[in-house]
Amino acid sequence: MSVRTQAGTAVPSAVPAAPPEPVAAVSVRDVSKAFGHGSNAVVALDRLRLDVRSGEFVCVIGASGCGKSTLLNLVAGLDQPSAGTVTADGRAALMFQEAALFPWLTVAGNIELALRLLPGQRLNRRERRDRAEALLHTVRLEEFADRRPHELSGGMRQRVALARAFAQDADVLLMDEPFGALDAMTRDVLHDELESLWADRSFTVLFVTHNVREAARLADRVVLLSSRPGRVVDEFDVDIERPRRIDSPEVSGLAAQITDRLREEVRRHA
Repeated sequence: MSVRTQAGTAVPSAVPAAPPEPVAAVSVRDVSKAFGHGSNAVVALDRLRLDVRSGEFVCVIGASGCGKSTLLNLVAGLDQPSAGTVTADGRAALMFQEAALFPWLTVAGNIELALRLLPGQRLNRRERRDRAEALLHTVRLEEFADRRPHELSGGMRQRVALARAFAQDADVLLMDEPFGALDAMTRDVLHDELESLWADRSFTVLFVTHNVREAARLADRVVLLSSRPGRVVDEFDVDIERPRRIDSPEVSGLAAQITDRLREEVRRHA
């Protein structure tokens, strides 16, 4: 494209610069993962490709055994792919289905242990205590700092696990069905708290769930994996204004759409 000057000379016009590509906080490139060898090998993931943008909240759904937890373990560095590459920009922290707290430590002690293990940092006892107190305040459990895990409800234990994940200064939070064992009301409260913390701290979330409505409630984008071996077969952008309610018509409608697609995938592999 060109413009003409008063003298009649044509000169090239400035071409608008293309917007920069979003930075990928998690990049999964043609990843396959097999357990075992030879004819007895079980292929959990097959040539899976997925990018998660910095600050994005992505939920991964799929039938049982499709490799969702395997994907998180690979991103966390707990396992290595059989083929392909997995990269995470910054430190990743993994929240399990169970809180996995040390029962002999107090609530504060569980968080301080994570602080002691921070690579490249050497915090003294006072600094660890202050950081643990601040993190417990973030998840509204500061008054339970001296309690043992068995004295807490399931929802409270998951809040401690969330504070422990934050203690690792994670840029990427990997969540493996963290609220699956909780009652509906507690889960709804923790959805609100997680969404608020995510908005305040601007970290990236890769969240695995079997609950389609939970995915529609939380995510910027929902990624559907095929039945084993897991591949990305569909994605749903969630264009619903936040904050959301899990029982809102918009969330319910999207969850129904995703469920129909999930059923198609399950039937195809049945």
